[in-house]
Amino acid sequence: MKFGIVGNYNKENINDVIFSLVSKLEKKKIEYYICDSLAKSPWPLKEFPLVDIKIVAENSDLLLSIGGDGTMLSTAYTAHQYEKPVVGINIGKLGFLAEVDIQNVDTFLNNVLEGKYRIEERMVLAGKCSTHTTDEFIAFNDIVVDKGNWPKMIEITIKVDGESVATYSADGLIIATPTGSTGYSLSVGGPIVSPKSNVITLSPISPHTLTVRPLVIPNNQVVTVFVESANNKVQVNCDGQRVKEFTSPIELEIKKDPKPIKILHTSDSSYFEILRTKLLWGLDIRKNF
Repeated sequence: MKFGIVGNYNKENINDVIFSLVSKLEKKKIEYYICDSLAKSPWPLKEFPLVDIKIVAENSDLLLSIGGDGTMLSTAYTAHQYEKPVVGINIGKLGFLAEVDIQNVDTFLNNVLEGKYRIEERMVLAGKCSTHTTDEFIAFNDIVVDKGNWPKMIEITIKVDGESVATYSADGLIIATPTGSTGYSLSVGGPIVSPKSNVITLSPISPHTLTVRPLVIPNNQVVTVFVESANNKVQVNCDGQRVKEFTSPIELEIKKDPKPIKILHTSDSSYFEILRTKLLWGLDIRKNF
């Protein structure tokens, strides 16, 4: 198996992690490619040949994302493009998506080499803007429409399969996959959704009404979002990574992408265990008093 290594060059300990990982891979005689984005690090990896992300993705059987959840989301975008599985090695803070802790790399590598892993396909969102010429939006976690730097609210109209749902004023709207339900959507009161669920969640951001709440719909439906802003500008971002600003009004059409993202899990990983240990989900705080 050939590994492609993508890392967050802003992490102060990224060099030590790469050196350690490469040493382990070479001992196990595993071929690897390192992305040249790491050349931007204040501590560049001059000891190793660095190659373009396209070469890394095309020639690797598995992409290793080294950093935190943000790095994982960025790497997942590339993995989806090239239809390669991806796994995150966490050297960040929470590491909910980048679920392999750096202390467990040896166990992780052994599991992969022994075939003790599974490839899980997760839903991806695809969006297009009917009012402006732009590239297709692709999101592993969520597509967020918001007011940007404008201090006032924007007006949002939602339709599902052409049927009117609601019109309201708010700071924005989060359209999330089940994977993204534990991200930004969760912080605004959206539900936690199992990644095996075939649904899309719509979570309003600070709506100016008590009657608007998060909505869960089947992922075979098409969401249309029409947005107007008195500021004449509306912002759209995908996974908090790729941000675009449009002149108001805009209309977006968002639906499930036919191509899923492939996530590698070893036998040691469990979604609900990660919920409990990293988000403290289900913790009874009364037991601490």
